[in-house]
Amino acid sequence: MSDLPGAVFFDMDGLLVDTEKVWFEVEAEVMKRLGGSWGPDDQEHLVGGSLPSTVAYMLKTSGSDTDPAEVAEWMLGGMTARLREGGVELMPGAGALLRAVRATGVPTALVTSSARVVAEQCLAAIGRHFFDHVVTGDDVSRTKPDPEPYRLAVALARVEARRCVVLEDSPNGVTSATAAGCRVVAVPSLLPIPPAPGRMIAGSLTQVDVALLARVAAPSEP
Repeated sequence: MSDLPGAVFFDMDGLLVDTEKVWFEVEAEVMKRLGGSWGPDDQEHLVGGSLPSTVAYMLKTSGSDTDPAEVAEWMLGGMTARLREGGVELMPGAGALLRAVRATGVPTALVTSSARVVAEQCLAAIGRHFFDHVVTGDDVSRTKPDPEPYRLAVALARVEARRCVVLEDSPNGVTSATAAGCRVVAVPSLLPIPPAPGRMIAGSLTQVDVALLARVAAPSEP
């Protein structure tokens, strides 16, 4: 096997846990309270985005003058309640990959645009011990697609960005990781992600193992 990555970073929603359908239910419910409607096109428009961007989109689309902070509370309250009641479903291959990466001793981080209260609810099911660091939307001033979340993860791991491999499911997440200088394994969920230099596309986490991560992290041939 080639040299291992310097660090491995994981997105959360849609990559490790199947929460996009839960978010859709919450968004539709909140949008109804705002006097509007919510469909798949609306969700796709916001995949991999932050809570503030979602709230702003909802208020603009619905024409409501509700306080954005109140809408955010509705969103977080609805999401955490559903996760507590219905549990968190891991994506296929997520558990096996996390265990395999953890066994290598390579530094890891969870990097999500979700608020920490949502991330902690999901971590209870995923397993907090799989991650050396957790970066949430509450820990940065600019969320994905800005590179700040992954730059913070790189700094926490104390590894060169070019030696870090990121697993992402959304174009926003891939853009963030690439701009931070990391290599990427994309596992598209709701939106397609095209191949590109420094990026590998996988159909599922079941197709990803430590050997593949090592190949992605390997220096490019001159």
